[in-house]
Amino acid sequence: MIIEEKIEIPENVEITLVGNEIIVKGPKGELRRALSYPGVSIEKKDSYILVYSSTLRKRQRAMVGTFAAHIRNMIKGVTEGFEYKLKVVYSHFPISVKVKGKEVVIENFLGEKTPRKTKIFGNCEVIVKGNEIIVKGINKEEVGQTAANIEQATRIKDKDPRVFQDGIYLVERDGVRV
Repeated sequence: MIIEEKIEIPENVEITLVGNEIIVKGPKGELRRALSYPGVSIEKKDSYILVYSSTLRKRQRAMVGTFAAHIRNMIKGVTEGFEYKLKVVYSHFPISVKVKGKEVVIENFLGEKTPRKTKIFGNCEVIVKGNEIIVKGINKEEVGQTAANIEQATRIKDKDPRVFQDGIYLVERDGVRV
């Protein structure tokens, strides 16, 4: 018995396998990723990618699903892209957010004199519109990590979280409210 997953390749996407590296090209760009695990194989057929394992062990079954999910996310990234929306919330001091190069600068958070800074991962684009921050990109992990870094930069320590609810919070992920 073989465990397998089929991933359909859309018409506007080109997928290439070079050794254990998978290259996905689409209208929004190109993504590369090395996927290797003992006992798990990836093959390209005419109109689909086949991820399979001939061993019936738990780890191999799990990795077949994981690899298939990574490939699906890469296909979605190069066709549609990923978009996370964050909201700037304050009740005590007005927070100002700016993008400077590959860095997000958060000023006047809780009245602090020194600005808090966090870096933008990979090829993500960060747009600030008033009290809304939009993080866009084709790599799901880079977009998610950038949004998490912005959220973590405004984490409040040593104060009552019921009183001090100021910060930047994730409100929407790919059009779905969180």
